[in-house]
Amino acid sequence: MLDYDEEAERYDVLRGGEPRAAAAAEAVLSLVPAPARELLDVACGTGIVTRRLAAARAGLRVTGVDLSPAMTRTAVARLPGAVVRADSRRLPFGDARFDAVASVWLLHLMPGPEDVRAVVAECARVLRPGGVYVTTVHKGASHNVGSDIDAVLAARPRSPVPDAPDAVDACAAAHGLLPAGRARFRGHGQGRSPRRTIDDLRRGWFVTLPPGEPIAEEFAARLARLPDQDRPRPDPVFSLRAYRKRKDGNPEGPGGD
Repeated sequence: MLDYDEEAERYDVLRGGEPRAAAAAEAVLSLVPAPARELLDVACGTGIVTRRLAAARAGLRVTGVDLSPAMTRTAVARLPGAVVRADSRRLPFGDARFDAVASVWLLHLMPGPEDVRAVVAECARVLRPGGVYVTTVHKGASHNVGSDIDAVLAARPRSPVPDAPDAVDACAAAHGLLPAGRARFRGHGQGRSPRRTIDDLRRGWFVTLPPGEPIAEEFAARLARLPDQDRPRPDPVFSLRAYRKRKDGNPEGPGGD
């Protein structure tokens, strides 16, 4: 697992910068109803997407929350007074506070299914009845673009998929969140080259290939034999799902939408 405090300084540069942030913000807002006035960006990271969410729609007040101290400091510099440091599994906000909640590139980082359930439960709790929760799903699969790099990595040990779409759907339903739409966006500038993938491997990007372990170095050697070491392969395409909170607040009863 990456150390996001260590990653903060170079996070945006390595992940597509402003073009990727613009695509993410546009896709999220395409699923947020126009009347929404309060949006919470959970795991806002450096605030690069959060800032665009706030700027893109007049009258929309955006609050960011992140657990990493270094990430939070960067986000605060971008959105003074609008970012707090907190765990997404224990959000420091009252019930039914926001018209919309977004968690982009978060659920895949959760250690286990109970943590995913906790995040979704908290996002549902702070969401007003009729409000919308937007989240990325199956982030790992987004990076599989059918390249020669993917062919090499296909042989690595499998890891659990905390943000599997069916699992997220089930968590959402358990907390009165009904399917409300889908969107996709391109991870501009995130196309992997063999050399960059080796660098990622050696700094802990792939959880089943621990840096410094013989198995990790075996995969590094295979990647080093690929042609065009510095040529990026196609960008990933990320998937978003939106869920609307039942107006009656009852997960089991008839919907109020």
